[in-house]
Amino acid sequence: MSTQSTGARQIRNSLGDISVLYASVLMRAAAAEGADTTELASRFQLDRQTLTSPAARISIPRFMRLGHAAISETGNPALGLRMGALSRPVDAGIAGLAGETACTAGAAISTLVRYALLTSRNSRGNPTIKPETRQVQFYSIRPYNGFNYFVVDSVLAAWTEFLRTVTGHYHVLEKVTIEYPAIGLDEVFESWFRCPVHFGAPANSLTVRRDIWESPSLQAQPAMHEKLSELCEREMQQIRRGWTTGDRVKNLLTPLFRGETPSLDTIAMKLGVTPWTLQRQLAAEGTGFRELVDETRKHLARDYIRETNISLAEIAWLLGFANPAAFHKAYRRWFSLSPGEHRKRTRNP
Repeated sequence: MSTQSTGARQIRNSLGDISVLYASVLMRAAAAEGADTTELASRFQLDRQTLTSPAARISIPRFMRLGHAAISETGNPALGLRMGALSRPVDAGIAGLAGETACTAGAAISTLVRYALLTSRNSRGNPTIKPETRQVQFYSIRPYNGFNYFVVDSVLAAWTEFLRTVTGHYHVLEKVTIEYPAIGLDEVFESWFRCPVHFGAPANSLTVRRDIWESPSLQAQPAMHEKLSELCEREMQQIRRGWTTGDRVKNLLTPLFRGETPSLDTIAMKLGVTPWTLQRQLAAEGTGFRELVDETRKHLARDYIRETNISLAEIAWLLGFANPAAFHKAYRRWFSLSPGEHRKRTRNP
C-alpha cells in the first residue's frame, strides 16, 4: 500500500482517503472481537509500519471493504460502536490532541471538527458543527449499504467517546440521528449512546447536552491548546496552499452533483468570486468549468465502478446525470466501453 503526507500532490482516489490511524482503530476493535487481524492486515496489504505511520493514508473504498471484512470475521454488525469505544484523542492525530487541551468540551469537539481535513479527505463533504444548537454533523454518505453503515457508527461513536474522555462523564448526549434505516439494533445503539437514537433521519448528528458542552475539559491546558492549534492551522494552510483554483472547484463539485449539474454561478458564489473571475482564473490554469465538471465525473465514475457495488442507476444520480442513459453515453466516451462491462472486467481481471 502506498503512503503519502497530508500535503503531497499525488494522484488520489477520487472518493477520498483517510489516515491509517482510523484503520488502526478498526483493527484494534476487530482484535477485541476475536478476529484474526494478522490475516486481515495481510489481505488488505497493511503492514505494521504503515499502520503506525501518521502520514500514511488509505482510500475510503478500501477502508470500507476492510470494515466489511472485519464485520464478517467478527459477526458483529455494530463493530463501529466498538471502534468508538476504543478510540482515543490521539487517534485523531494532532487535531485530537489540540481538541482535548481546549478549555471546555464544546471547544474541544469544535477543534476536532475544524481540523478534520488533516486526517480525512472525503468527496462527499466535511463534518460540521453548530455551536448554537450544540449539534455535530457527519456528512451524508448515501447510498447506504453493508459496506458503509459502520463508517457512520464509528464516527459518531468516536465523537461521543471523545466527549466522555475530556469530561469524565458518560451521559454526554441529548440525542443521536442516523440517516440510514434501522437494521434491528436500536436497543444496542441507545444503550451505547445512552440517549434516544433516531434512524432514517435527515442527517447523521449528535446533539450534546448543554451542561456537557459548557463543562471544563479534564485535559485543559490553554498554552498547549494554542500551540497545537497553531500547528493544525499551519498544516491546513499547507494542504490548501497546494490547491489550484481547479482543485477547489473539483472539491466543491462532488457533494453538489446528486441528481443535477452544479452551475458556474453556484461554484463561484461558494468560492466568493464572480463567475467571470472564476472563468478567468481557470483559463489561466489551462482549463475551464465544463472541462472540470467532465473530468471530476470521469474520475468519480471510474472509482465508483471499480471500488463499490453501487448500482449504475445510483452512480448516474450521484454524478448528476439526468438519467442512466446519459451516464452510459458519457462512460463510453471516457473509457470506450460500458460501465457494466468495465465493472465486470475489474471483478474478473
